[in-house]
Amino acid sequence: MRIRLDLNNKAHRQRIKYVVGDYVMSNLAWFLFNCVRWLAGTVVGWPYLVSYLKSDMVLLGQLFFPLLMMVTYAFSGYYNNVCRKSRIQELLTTFASSGINTLLIFFMALINDVIGVRSADYKMILILWALIFGLVYLVRAIITNIASRQIKSRKWTFPTLIIGSGSAAVAFANKLNSKRQFSGHDIKGFVNIPGENPVKGNPLPLYELDEVKEVCEQLGIWELIVVPSREDTHRTMEAINKLFHIGLPILISPEYFNKMQTPVTISDLYGEPLVNISRSSMSDSGKNIKRAMDIVISLVALVALLPVFAIVALIIKRTSPGPIFYLQERIGLHNKPFQIIKFRSMVQNAEQAGKPQLSSDDDPRITPFGRFMRKYRIDELPQFWNVLKGEMSLVGPRPERKFYIDQIIPFVPAYALLHQVRPGITSMGMVKFGYAKNLDEMLERVKYDLMYLNNASLINDLKILIYTIKIVFTGRGM
Repeated sequence: MRIRLDLNNKAHRQRIKYVVGDYVMSNLAWFLFNCVRWLAGTVVGWPYLVSYLKSDMVLLGQLFFPLLMMVTYAFSGYYNNVCRKSRIQELLTTFASSGINTLLIFFMALINDVIGVRSADYKMILILWALIFGLVYLVRAIITNIASRQIKSRKWTFPTLIIGSGSAAVAFANKLNSKRQFSGHDIKGFVNIPGENPVKGNPLPLYELDEVKEVCEQLGIWELIVVPSREDTHRTMEAINKLFHIGLPILISPEYFNKMQTPVTISDLYGEPLVNISRSSMSDSGKNIKRAMDIVISLVALVALLPVFAIVALIIKRTSPGPIFYLQERIGLHNKPFQIIKFRSMVQNAEQAGKPQLSSDDDPRITPFGRFMRKYRIDELPQFWNVLKGEMSLVGPRPERKFYIDQIIPFVPAYALLHQVRPGITSMGMVKFGYAKNLDEMLERVKYDLMYLNNASLINDLKILIYTIKIVFTGRGM
């Protein structure tokens, strides 16, 4: 546990270095640009540089624009993962965010500074971009290079468990340790996947799957690498499904990932090509923007729909005995359970048989008003509260109950991968297929959710939201 706290502190300090470096360099870039503007004669009425730099307009910009740049850097996802950065990704991210900041500043402050020569205007824009990009990237590259040297010299290591105990797992661990350039993985032991034959004489500890969480807490484990020795996708995916709730990165080789009925998207390269299956293929910037949209839209929706909520609650109370809201445990991000909230559309105690039951169009348990709500998806509206709390997203795979997940995984092992993203109020499966009435239909709908996972993007989220709105207003919810 102490190791994990130490690594978290290192990561926190690394993030602070990037943030402080970006802020200082953004201030310097804007200051130097104002000097260049004055020297180029693009500002009038200020015969002396010092007096110009002390003017209220310049001082206000010196305060505001670096903060604006920091917001762009944060949304770019640069601060999401600070421990082991890709140099190419760092360059591209800095290039793009600097360009965005330049355009924002131009349209907010510089667009009216016309000096009569269009080429000179373009030159000033390029100078601003060059200053922001050059200064910010310089400091970022220095900080990243120092961290990279610490990892390669084994001064900064990341405790790792290998999920697997057979010959393939041991060979993989030896391969990592024998590499000339150290990738940072400090192998602390192996975890036995049921059905495997552990290698005898292995000097590192061997743990069972059920004790992984406790071991991770005791040893301060940072990452889990899945290296199965058998061609048993079902057993491996069952093991992976039990790892999501730990909340650690789960890495797997591209070769094995390709066998799990889903395309390969290599998002992280740590010396050895590994796929991080605990995070979606959506970019860090996309994730940040998506979460920001979730918060803003759900907050606005909860406030704007208060009159609708009041009317619906009154009708439910008048037409059917029982509570207004219906809470049900579902499995969400990282395989963690949460209570989904809906307007009650069925009679009270609808599942008295003792096990979960799926509904159908002519299900007698659905109340008359409940049928109307389900047709227009009104019963789903309270889930904006789940979105605001961070348990769900506006768009994502629909969350299921553990009872049905345990039945789906034997048929579609890749279903476990859906737990790498927040479940959604609406999904590709819901707009393309709708409610599932039995296990076969659930298996069919899962294909759409996996399709969404492999093509997750803000554009596709927008398309699904538009389809959902169309379904709501045309009453095709059931």
